[in-house]
Amino acid sequence: MPRPTDDDLFQSSTMTFGEHLEELRTCLIRASAGLAVAVLLGFFVARPVVHLIEAPLRKALGDYYTKRALETAAAWQPRAADGPALPYSQEEIRDAVEKHGMSFELREVHPDRLDRVLGRGLPGPDAGRPADAKAFDSDALVPLLLWQPLSRDSRVSITTLSAQEAFGIYVKAALLVGIVLASPWIFYQLWTFVAAGLYPHEKKWVWTFLPISIGLFLAGVGIAFFFVFDFVLDYLLQFNAWLGLDPDPRISEWLGFVLVLPLGFGLGFQLPLVMLAQFFTKVAVEIIFTPLTYKLVAWLKKAEGVDHYDHTTDFNPFRLGA
Repeated sequence: MPRPTDDDLFQSSTMTFGEHLEELRTCLIRASAGLAVAVLLGFFVARPVVHLIEAPLRKALGDYYTKRALETAAAWQPRAADGPALPYSQEEIRDAVEKHGMSFELREVHPDRLDRVLGRGLPGPDAGRPADAKAFDSDALVPLLLWQPLSRDSRVSITTLSAQEAFGIYVKAALLVGIVLASPWIFYQLWTFVAAGLYPHEKKWVWTFLPISIGLFLAGVGIAFFFVFDFVLDYLLQFNAWLGLDPDPRISEWLGFVLVLPLGFGLGFQLPLVMLAQFFTKVAVEIIFTPLTYKLVAWLKKAEGVDHYDHTTDFNPFRLGA
């Protein structure tokens, strides 16, 4: 009985070129339909997604301005040797900022002018005397701390520069949610098309390493969003403090950064699989070329009558005879 060939073994799993095109068209239609449904669902949850994306940046800005305010209060000195000190101690300021979520701005005012603006005249002989418009007494300035909740501080808010920018961000967030929700379905359709062109033993390797690859990619994305963003933002904002610049981030630029950094980490986490593939490739090359190397050395030894693997031999391939 004749032995079956490989073509006979896999004949039932082969497809023609036209059948592959038809399968591709079907998969693309199904993937597009699933993406459209997911994007429609994304419009209902786009707003909380935008707030979720903003959260790391808002936290970094709050920490930046809080740290700078504490440094300003600690470094403040009265203008005169006997001038008034801060109305709060350093412990009170730190407690209000760190435990009660407050922010402040340090200002200096003339107390008599402030009372005059507020409609309360100062008691005593100087109560009705008008202020001297030609002289400004800087030594009479006293520090004043203006408090507000950190969540309402305009410096930690993220801005847009046009009326349509917010709408564009909302649409991008809906698209992002749709892609994330539809990604399993899209991937399944792509796998359906690719699997049609693979033999059973090739599918086994895909089913083995594909879940590992997806898990590593999701791990990289999660680590980038939930852990790395804080360190990256703190590092970048330090340059603003060093250069004396106030950060004014835009939501559109931040959204682009949010998409690029996790994607880079996800791809970077594929490095173990790349190293494993490189190892298998190296092993395969050694398996193939090691016998050829031995045959070449044996031929050289026979042609020259010299053992080129002998460490006492001065082996120089350029001096070999023809």
